[in-house]
Amino acid sequence: MPAAAPRSATCVLGPQIAVRGALSGEEDLVVEGRVEGSVSLAGHLVVASGGVIEADIEVASIEVHGEVRGDIVASRSITIERGAQVAGNVRAPRVMIHDGARFDGTVEMDVQLPDGLGRSR
Repeated sequence: MPAAAPRSATCVLGPQIAVRGALSGEEDLVVEGRVEGSVSLAGHLVVASGGVIEADIEVASIEVHGEVRGDIVASRSITIERGAQVAGNVRAPRVMIHDGARFDGTVEMDVQLPDGLGRSR
């Protein structure tokens, strides 16, 4: 019997779970409850529609459907979905803020411009 392909693990913090402190790991994470402190993940973070994070966040990528209060730094992408609320600065190469999202902060995109663009004449 062939070995099964490796599967990416996902951890779910349910709606009745509250975490205070530093949260770090290598797996993907879905937050349906509440996290306060700091979050540092090598994987993908999903803040579900009922989820609340009050923390500075460093991740590979994040989708916000719920609420985040704190700065977000992602190495790949940040997506703020319709109905989500984010109060904090965001920095990633790719940032998407959908119509109907509430965002209060600044956006910094680490993008290399092609030669010749962005130069004053």
